[in-house]
Amino acid sequence: MKKDEYVRILDFLPRGKSEVPPHKRKPIAQAIGEKYFSLLEIVPRENFTFEPGERVYIGEGIRDKVDHIERRIRYDWLTPTAKSELKIVLEQIIRDNEERFVEFYNTAGIISTRLHKLEILPRIGKRHRDDILKERSIKPFENFEDMQNRVRNIPDPVRVLAEKIIQELKGESKYYLFVPLIRDEKRRR
Repeated sequence: MKKDEYVRILDFLPRGKSEVPPHKRKPIAQAIGEKYFSLLEIVPRENFTFEPGERVYIGEGIRDKVDHIERRIRYDWLTPTAKSELKIVLEQIIRDNEERFVEFYNTAGIISTRLHKLEILPRIGKRHRDDILKERSIKPFENFEDMQNRVRNIPDPVRVLAEKIIQELKGESKYYLFVPLIRDEKRRR
């Protein structure tokens, strides 16, 4: 299974979740992985807190602020605060990793004889797809600004990617480009 090394905090519940019996409550944070977009609940070390958007190490070895990863969660299990922070945090992850995501626009290929990966992005239709393909064949895009300058009326490429990732996290996508598909344990048996 692919594991993220860093997460961004979506919500921090210092007194734990209200649906947990009071004697079992513990501080918990909901977070999203930077590379594989895993939705996780993490437990902080004693006397540590988190802020929304904060970048936290959860990889192998010594973790400064994280005691342990409680569990992987689904989109529907996110708190209302986590859901409202998700798009903002995703856009920041995309901007912070601009080279990786511009590379996606520069190299995205076909899915089938009738469908291109670019077309399954929200608000990117055949016209935008053709314009992106034409421009990148002349010269690969250097960054998002270069892309917006060269492709007429293109929707904000950062927002488009964030919306696609959210679709995938919700399970509303036929094609998964960024979020590894996780099968239910019950279905595997």
